[in-house]
Amino acid sequence: MTAELVRGQNHPLSQARLEIRISAGTPIVAAATLGDEQGRIHGVEWVAHPGAPTLPGLEVSRQAAADHRLAVDLDAMPEAVHRVSVLLALPTGAGGPTRFGAVATPFVAVTGLDGAEVASYTITGLEAESAVVALEVYRRQDAWKVRAIGQGYAGGLADLFTDQGLPQAQQLAGSINEAVAQGMARSVPAPPPRTDGDRSRQAAAPALGPDQGGPAPQATSGPVSQPTSPFGTQPPGAPDQPTPPPTSPYGTQAPGIPGQPAPQPSYQGGTGATDPAQPSAPAPGGINYSHPGRQNAAPPPPPPTAPPAQPGQPAQPVAGDATGWSMDERLYNQVWGMFEDLARTTAAYRSAVDFADSRMEKELDQVLSDPRSRIGGQGDAAREAAQAKHTQLVNQARATLDRDIAQLTAESEVVEPALPQAYARWDNPVWHGYRVPMEIPMALRLGDLHLPESDRLRIPMLVRLPLERGLWIDSGGSHSLDGSFTDSHDLRRLAMETAVAHAARLLAVYPAGEFTVHVIDPAGSGAQALAPLVQTGVLAAPPAVGAAGVVEVLARLTQRVDLVQMAVRGGAPDSLPPDFDTSEQLLIVNDFPHGFDDRAVNQLRYLADEGPAVGVHLMMVADREEAAAYGPLLDPLWRSLMRLTPTPDDHLADPWVGHAWTYEPPLVPPGSQVLQHVLAQVAAARAKYR
Repeated sequence: MTAELVRGQNHPLSQARLEIRISAGTPIVAAATLGDEQGRIHGVEWVAHPGAPTLPGLEVSRQAAADHRLAVDLDAMPEAVHRVSVLLALPTGAGGPTRFGAVATPFVAVTGLDGAEVASYTITGLEAESAVVALEVYRRQDAWKVRAIGQGYAGGLADLFTDQGLPQAQQLAGSINEAVAQGMARSVPAPPPRTDGDRSRQAAAPALGPDQGGPAPQATSGPVSQPTSPFGTQPPGAPDQPTPPPTSPYGTQAPGIPGQPAPQPSYQGGTGATDPAQPSAPAPGGINYSHPGRQNAAPPPPPPTAPPAQPGQPAQPVAGDATGWSMDERLYNQVWGMFEDLARTTAAYRSAVDFADSRMEKELDQVLSDPRSRIGGQGDAAREAAQAKHTQLVNQARATLDRDIAQLTAESEVVEPALPQAYARWDNPVWHGYRVPMEIPMALRLGDLHLPESDRLRIPMLVRLPLERGLWIDSGGSHSLDGSFTDSHDLRRLAMETAVAHAARLLAVYPAGEFTVHVIDPAGSGAQALAPLVQTGVLAAPPAVGAAGVVEVLARLTQRVDLVQMAVRGGAPDSLPPDFDTSEQLLIVNDFPHGFDDRAVNQLRYLADEGPAVGVHLMMVADREEAAAYGPLLDPLWRSLMRLTPTPDDHLADPWVGHAWTYEPPLVPPGSQVLQHVLAQVAAARAKYR
């Protein structure tokens, strides 16, 4: 049975040797790219196009045509290849159409060698685009899947290759257009309409989708030529090819991508680990003023830890099966992959439901607009048929979603117990054997994320270290989804407990003496929540209270930022005072804006903007609505921080696919003494360090 995909939906592949058939009704260019695990292409040798039509396991057409057949052999793909993206483009300078909105809707089908369709996709919604990523075949846990993409580019192939991280995008697009222009005399025109039912050889009509009564596919067969490799001695994934990061759905820098560039200048205190591929001499005093290095070489693939899945069966999940230089990095990238898969499969489900709703509405409108259908039972039969089709489409989409969620849930059950301390929940047994680490981890868990379609599946929310943005923990503008916390006093207390849990986790994952916490509590209202930090002695000083305490702490930290900035910009790190504290600094501010004048607010804005680059971070515990009463002065401060809530709330917007993720804070289980145990270990290690 053919899987008729909608944008974002995926389908498993049980065959290694495939054909990808394309029909567009007008001559178009077909190409394909080989991508790494993040979908990035590392050079022109990773692109199959009319000028260079063969790559290992892949062969594309040598000219523009209305119909194409691409040969794919997944078993012949290099190990570094994780994604095969199929590209379509309109020829330039040929006097033909310049945008897909002016041609018939492209139709793409993935078939076996016997011609039987495995999955199909009608690329709807294109207008001004002249190039499009039609679909991708990607590897996930040693199994291959196909996903409908439909991402168009008005700027043509040059914009498409640029978006995929290819430095020679303009030159490659030009060479493809030149190769196509030389072969335009041999271009195959659109065939006359056929009646044999082979949809893969017909142009899809714009007004009809593949699920609207289209004819069944007709089986055909043909040999698949074995392509030769144009790579020469440079295979994909060569160590001199950096991998730029994708945009992060968290709204910040993408997590866990090897080769990720870092903003400069930035600060790493103490003896934190640096990138061995980018050695840099530390400044006097043990200060390294560069952001923790990122690996520029492609990481080695994970070792095989599970047998490959049988055809048609989902692969057995394995903790740490993503790429990376260490197990922590592999687990980090695996969590990122789970987040991406859940986002995409949910987006595909919602898109399918929207399509089913709009289709049923259209059919019902057609029934009501015809007076003849209102006589007798004809109208009732039409309505029942429309409702039955709607139910069938929704159930089919839900079955696909449930299948993907079941796979992700099984993977989560394997990954969660294997997470290291920095990524683990407070109820993970790994904390009972806690020891102060010797190196700074690459990331930190700030809570959990989930979507309403998969309420039981939780994805860890991991952010890179050191923090690139401060945190705003909203103590009044949020209400729990179950209504358990509606009292303002309870929300303020819970917000402060959340801040303490975050601070304790930061203290726990840094080596001894490399992270320092300051607290401003003007009215002393957070004394109860701050007790674990105060009683264990992990704070740099007792919480600052009153106006004088606020002025003193802010003046000291702003002076620190000024000193480090001057040292970095002047190239004189040895000019810092001999007793200068090289550790990362965190300032927790409770009950803001009570007790803060305009000067103090400006200092906080300065710390939020300039502090992270030099190792000073800000955590605000405040009511957004109360802060808004102080006027637009606080808007830049609010926008510069990442907002979190002390109760589960679906406020984290995802610009990637438009989801509103429900965030759950990483609170300590009631009655647990794990926080006191961990902080006692931190305090003991700090005492020895001094």
